[in-house]
Amino acid sequence: MNTRRPAGPERAAAKLPPYFALDEPLLAFADGRHDAHPLRGLRDAGPYSRDAVAAYTPVVRVATVGPRSGQRQVRALVASLRQRHRPTDRAEYVPEFPGFAALLGPDLQLADNPAAHVVWPDDIDALDHPGEDASRRVAAAQADAIHRLELVRGSFDVAVVHLPDAWAHACRTDTFDAHDELKALGALAAIPTQVVNDRAFTFAYRASRAWRLSIALYVKSGGVPWKLAPLPGVPDSTAYIGLAYALRGDPRDALFVTCCSQVFDADGGGMQFVAYEARDPVEDVEAARRNPYLSRGDMRAVLARSLRLYQARNGGAVPTRVAIHKTTGFRPDEVLGATDALEGIREVDCLEITTDVAWRAVWLDAPRRPGQRSEPGGYPVRRGTMLPVSGVAALLWSAGDAPSISTRGHYYQGGKSIPRPVVLTRYAGSGPLEIPALEALALTKMDWNNDALYDPVPVTIRYSQLLARTIARVPWLPRNEYPFRLFM
Repeated sequence: MNTRRPAGPERAAAKLPPYFALDEPLLAFADGRHDAHPLRGLRDAGPYSRDAVAAYTPVVRVATVGPRSGQRQVRALVASLRQRHRPTDRAEYVPEFPGFAALLGPDLQLADNPAAHVVWPDDIDALDHPGEDASRRVAAAQADAIHRLELVRGSFDVAVVHLPDAWAHACRTDTFDAHDELKALGALAAIPTQVVNDRAFTFAYRASRAWRLSIALYVKSGGVPWKLAPLPGVPDSTAYIGLAYALRGDPRDALFVTCCSQVFDADGGGMQFVAYEARDPVEDVEAARRNPYLSRGDMRAVLARSLRLYQARNGGAVPTRVAIHKTTGFRPDEVLGATDALEGIREVDCLEITTDVAWRAVWLDAPRRPGQRSEPGGYPVRRGTMLPVSGVAALLWSAGDAPSISTRGHYYQGGKSIPRPVVLTRYAGSGPLEIPALEALALTKMDWNNDALYDPVPVTIRYSQLLARTIARVPWLPRNEYPFRLFM
């Protein structure tokens, strides 16, 4: 077979459609001020919930749990968040950390009640339940610690739990994950937890550590650091739902698909998890293991439950638009179930967001002189670049160069490799794809569990995956609604 490419007029030129450059989405902070940079906005304007938090608490109180030898380091870590720190990494992005109270409003202190500080022995073998394996002893110690904290729940706002590196062999096995089990225990007791390991004590970049932990502790204690500012073309009363599926128990025997959905408003408020266990039998078990899905009835039930959560937060009003995100394609029955549940909603978008794609691209700078060719740029494709590939699908570079954020003209988060886009595929909905692409881009900035400019995937995907993973590893967690901060 002749594999040579034809020459001359028989050779067809390959062309891609024009791309769109989406603006960096803005975030809303105190006093209605907007900024595209999350840390700069916090520093200059204060957190979105500044006035509300100031009205009910002057201090965030921290309980502690961990081995005796790490107690001093945990206390020093909490104390360090009250101090100023100059950035020593990511200088083009990270501003100076002004201290917890100066940044967020309330002070940060260790809980006064001695009972809010649970001390474990340093040796796993010295934990209760002798004769059990190390993982079971850690699990029992965590359950006991949460129970003891429940008894003094009024004396603290968030618990910092130290899981030392020396315990790593027992904290993560094929059948046990101490982090996920702790989150599940905390969720049942309505106790937010912040897990730290030994690396938190020795992390060299103190400003970055302070930004990261301070935002997380503020959120877990009930604060809201920022929300989405209004997006052009997006109705204010839009609700976002992220779906993730997990097979409960041993994947070789599991027959029930668990659906986890995360719901919140257009401005980023009202984040709630919904854990829902499918009731209809799985017709094709092998297919469900490869690509979990819901029946029409189950999709209708879980979305109706999500809609009720939205209405409970918004005085009974229904959203004018709902966008549903998941990482796998929507089966026809799932689309029909969504249509059933959201029958009264004017606009419903069902979007698959695929992250494992082979597409790559290089940014080309314009020629310096007439007649010259363009040259590869020194930075990746701009974040927010959208390239349609069909009438219902587009590539979106949620990771890439963000020059509007940097103090030096360019900023590529991580600074390594060529960023890959995500693929947005619409299974239901109408209108220009730029709208769901802009929403997805904005939602990459709503992960309050770190100090980064963005997560490569929208928070609808990231947080629903987090709950699905927890349910898969902690199958005893009751199917219920939970505030998202309990799983952060």
